[in-house]
Amino acid sequence: MTIPLTGVPLGAHAPLLAELADAGYTDVWSSEVAGTDAFTPLALASAWAPRLHLGTAIAPVFTRGPGLLAMTAVTLAEVAPNRFRLGIGASSPVVVQDWNARPFEEPFARTRDTLRFLRRALAGEMVDEEFPTFAVRRFKLERPPASPPPILLAALRSGMLRLAAAEADGVILNWLAAGDVPRVRAELEGAKDGFETVARIFVCPTADAGYARELGRRMIAGYLTVPAYAAFHRWLGRGEALEPMWRAWAAGDRRAATAAIPDEVVDALILHGTPQACRDQVQEYVRHGVQTPVIALLPTPELSTGGVGVLRTTLFDLAPTVTEA
Repeated sequence: MTIPLTGVPLGAHAPLLAELADAGYTDVWSSEVAGTDAFTPLALASAWAPRLHLGTAIAPVFTRGPGLLAMTAVTLAEVAPNRFRLGIGASSPVVVQDWNARPFEEPFARTRDTLRFLRRALAGEMVDEEFPTFAVRRFKLERPPASPPPILLAALRSGMLRLAAAEADGVILNWLAAGDVPRVRAELEGAKDGFETVARIFVCPTADAGYARELGRRMIAGYLTVPAYAAFHRWLGRGEALEPMWRAWAAGDRRAATAAIPDEVVDALILHGTPQACRDQVQEYVRHGVQTPVIALLPTPELSTGGVGVLRTTLFDLAPTVTEA
């Protein structure tokens, strides 16, 4: 499950996180866009729910210096030994450049170099090297972890997927349908034993299909017009279906762009229906090869009006069954 949960103050998460573990969830993962940072919710969860594993999906490689990213990761590895996975990725020009005043240059190379730096730093090595995209002079962690956390790489198309398979401990997928997973996994051939495939999955557990599709269209228009995600979905074969959206967006007509997204695309990328139906759809990702499906729970009319009681029921209904776990 992705935390923080929408509509719940972070400070009120302690009982909910304990209940997630009771319900059968194994992990909580954070994201970092414009809400909470990626690490504070996990630090709290490490104490509030010591049975849950933790992961960042993702921490951008541009918005923290390499040394600070290593120090932040090692802090979580110390408070949650053998329970934390560090997910890193390039993020996007909006997050990096527009919101954090950092140049978004050579995202593939910066991600590769950060991965290589972290691998050495988290192992306790002294790093003194001129990487292609940055230089680090004599950096050594004062408190290296007894067991370095696995490093997972957010990846879309072939280049980053192959880098993940060659050098990371796992991959984090995003904005794809269950049926897209085999195409993506084909690029991960040769990954080492124990390589973990994580997928963030948007779940809107409501019987109101019109609401879910309207919300889904807004999200798709906001994300899949970003060049990297547009290229990803062309690569996946959705170019023809999404071309009207991209044309309208380029022309500045946001309303027409949103309206142009076909129902079948929304239904593939935004899971909706009853919580039980959504749970079954999540299991399709597992059947296609995802080891760790991470639910990103979206707001619904039922959750908005039902309060914490409905949220708790929804979380339990979305939880994996005993046989699935």
